[in-house]
Amino acid sequence: MEVQLVHEEWSKIECDALLVPLFEDQLNAEGLAKEIDISQEGLLSELEQNGGWTGEQGESITIYRPKGTKAGSLILIGAGPKDLCSEVDYRILFMSAVVKTKAYRLPVLGVLSVGSPDPKRMAQCALEGLILGAASIVDEYKTVERAVAGVEHVLLVSDGSGVDEATASDLKHKASVMATATNEARRWTNEPGNIMSPSRLADQARKIADSSALDIEIWDEKRIEKEGMNMLLGVARGSDEPARFVIIRHQGAPSSDSPPGVLIGKGVTFDSGGISIKPALHMEEMRTDKAGACAVLAAMQAISRLQVPRNVVGLLAVVENLPSGRAQRPGDVVRSMGGKTVEVINTDAEGRLILVDAIHYARQLEPAFIIDIATLTGACVVALGKVRAGIFCNSDRLCSAVQEAASKAGEKVWPFPLDSEYRRDLRSDIADIKNVGGRWGGAITAAKFLEEFVGAIPWCHMDIAGVSLYSEGAAIKGATGFGVRTLVEIVSDASLYPE
Repeated sequence: MEVQLVHEEWSKIECDALLVPLFEDQLNAEGLAKEIDISQEGLLSELEQNGGWTGEQGESITIYRPKGTKAGSLILIGAGPKDLCSEVDYRILFMSAVVKTKAYRLPVLGVLSVGSPDPKRMAQCALEGLILGAASIVDEYKTVERAVAGVEHVLLVSDGSGVDEATASDLKHKASVMATATNEARRWTNEPGNIMSPSRLADQARKIADSSALDIEIWDEKRIEKEGMNMLLGVARGSDEPARFVIIRHQGAPSSDSPPGVLIGKGVTFDSGGISIKPALHMEEMRTDKAGACAVLAAMQAISRLQVPRNVVGLLAVVENLPSGRAQRPGDVVRSMGGKTVEVINTDAEGRLILVDAIHYARQLEPAFIIDIATLTGACVVALGKVRAGIFCNSDRLCSAVQEAASKAGEKVWPFPLDSEYRRDLRSDIADIKNVGGRWGGAITAAKFLEEFVGAIPWCHMDIAGVSLYSEGAAIKGATGFGVRTLVEIVSDASLYPE
């Protein structure tokens, strides 16, 4: 799908359909809605008076053969209250809107960008939303009833205020890179375990690196064992699929010696829980337990294509977690890469085990900061539902930067505490630490476990367990690609790097 940003009066746009987002009560004010109402001889006013139009979010009405326009039809989309429409809502609005049009098979779709105090940001959000919504991700393996590629060309219509041609070109480039990378992460995350094994995910990473001018190094199990990554190997033992550790480097700073930002992704290509096996219900969704690694890989692709002027290293810890005669057992004690010993209480708390070896490797790079991202705990879903990701930071400065980056990216996060009292739940009688605590505060004790291996480096853990998949009933299905855009915004923040 090709997206073009154009400046033109709405009535002069030649397209198969013109999609018009309208806020609640917009008909009562002068402006676009009033113009459309007049051109359609009061049809919108009549619909509003009869209760056929309220402007509530998600509401839609199609007007065929509209008067005074070159569009084949007008599709009105409710945008909700204008004063409550955030960048997140704006992006979702355009995602949902383009999804609604897929079944219509409209080669050329015009989309009006509604008014905003920040037209540049909203134009980028709209462009990203359109690209995200147009992608068909979940039906790749269907041989019948596949989604029809309905929209081929999108014209995003803006009044041009605050957006000159050069700015428009930059906005389009960044939006395209960010949304395309997010769609890539969605696609990889959705891949079933028999297709996307650890070695195949590593192969995918090599393809991305080769096409994006990124340096890459892939460790096989012999190298992983040699380096002492016993936590990573311990989780992988139950599967015939060998573990992989992937190191991707972007050299964007003038000096190769500049401290990098490090991004770490949990890549469990399928998670049965191991010996502590999960319930059968919904276990198929555990193909998406690699969402963190996919987000980091896609973010590295976007970082390279946007030529972010910073050094960035992406680390993917990739395994499959299955039960077998070789599998790690509850009660086992394993020595981490950094030397600390861990009592494995629950083999289904495997993500934190593979992450700590990656964190220790990251520390050796003397980074400016470390961000890890993982579908880590069901406890985070209980706490925040499927609306926000949890973030856990040992640095107030980094925490603020992550929240600001997430806001720009249109991805909601919420900070959790890391009080020392939570560490008590991880005391072990036979090792330095155990991998799970008690029933309460599970997302926090998981983060405290990771913090044990971080040291003094600024660090943030992002638990995306609740936001890695679209909720049931959403217009879009499958993986969300959450975190890709936030990670790109974080590493672009110059304040996080030493001068």
